[in-house]
Amino acid sequence: MEIKIMKNVLDRNKNKANEVRSLLQEKNVLMVNMISSPGAGKTTLLEKTLENLKNKFRIGVIEGDIATDRDAQRLKEHGVPIVVINTEGGCHLDSHSISKVLPEFNLDNIDVIFVENVGNLVCPSHFDLGETFKLALVSITEGDDKPIKYPMLFREAKVILLNKIDLIEYTNFNKAGFRVDLNNVNGKVPLFEISCTKNIGMDQWYNWISNEISSK
Repeated sequence: MEIKIMKNVLDRNKNKANEVRSLLQEKNVLMVNMISSPGAGKTTLLEKTLENLKNKFRIGVIEGDIATDRDAQRLKEHGVPIVVINTEGGCHLDSHSISKVLPEFNLDNIDVIFVENVGNLVCPSHFDLGETFKLALVSITEGDDKPIKYPMLFREAKVILLNKIDLIEYTNFNKAGFRVDLNNVNGKVPLFEISCTKNIGMDQWYNWISNEISSK
């Protein structure tokens, strides 16, 4: 019975996701579903990305969180449209919640929407939001076993960012092992080693996402 219920939920979510995707394609808007564990650096990545790209592209942000608008407040200074979705205990966003907030944006004047999903590597991976693609963000401080423990996210992600690379000498993170596991799950996905706070490798990310937005 539990499997049947989840299947029905996912089916309904998929139908709405297809509606969202069709609308975004019609409006020529790229939507990036950002997925990571809590504290991996999604909001900091967004801060740096907005700072670098806001004068080049028209950007919107959907902030998903269980409670508060603190992440959105951190981004407010960049002057881009931001909508907050509080899940009130829910462990992920879904396509229905995205569909409800899209009218808050003038999609005719948006190039890309970044969705900061709820901090979680499991549930957000299973729910299609109607996004153009998923971005997986992991950090050195989480350990090197994430690709093999959470294969669905890494299999479906179009790009992977390994954050906090400046801290690797203070951890037992096995970068070679991480790459082997990632290659076994998804050997073609681009991987960028970055540090948002130290500005390491960020130009690679800016160039990659700029190309994706420009070629949508």
